[in-house]
Amino acid sequence: MKIEICATSVQSAIHAENAGADRIELCSELAVGGVTPSYGLLLQVLGAVKIPVYVLVRPRSGNFVYEEAEFQAMLQDIELCKDLGCSGIVSGVLTENFEIDVVRTKELVQASYPMKFTFHRAFDLIPNPNEGAEILMDLGVNRILSSGQESSAEKGIDLLWNLKKQTEGILTILPGGGINPSNAKLFKEKGFEEIHASASAVWKENPAPKISMNSAKFMDETKVFVSDVEIIQQLKMT
Repeated sequence: MKIEICATSVQSAIHAENAGADRIELCSELAVGGVTPSYGLLLQVLGAVKIPVYVLVRPRSGNFVYEEAEFQAMLQDIELCKDLGCSGIVSGVLTENFEIDVVRTKELVQASYPMKFTFHRAFDLIPNPNEGAEILMDLGVNRILSSGQESSAEKGIDLLWNLKKQTEGILTILPGGGINPSNAKLFKEKGFEEIHASASAVWKENPAPKISMNSAKFMDETKVFVSDVEIIQQLKMT
């Protein structure tokens, strides 16, 4: 069974390769589900490891419904990853009613070629996963990363197994979400070819900061925040 490790730093990527991982999904800000890593991090990781690197292309946290400027940024990130020699892209787009945005996802898949394409855990939000799997097979997606629409892949293993049977020989179902050494064997016994995990542990601890830089306001996944013209104008008038 192959292991894909979600890495957010050069050190994590090096640890993954040294431990025998088969592939890396590179992203930043794991606490919000991951966003696109920086150009510098991409360069450093690609120079540090030899195993395949797949890159998460997600321009921000929150939902998976994107404005045109955000979508164009995603396409540009994909072109950058292709130029740098990345092996795959992890991405996807939904509509406002949580359906797969077929037109935009198709564009992402086509832009990614010849890199492999994984449709990420936005899949866990769609109302009909079996229908969604059919759509993604038609679009030429190589993998679906999913927790089986549950809070963990272990809880969603029955749906994942059904999706595996449905897509056999066309795409790979990649279980991810809460997979660890104590439950990984469940997926091997079910015949899954690959699993996805962060395999994270505390590496080092820093002194507590004087003040926190985290904002609970921006952690609300139901909202997308942007700079507001009126608020900025009010600031200018002070």
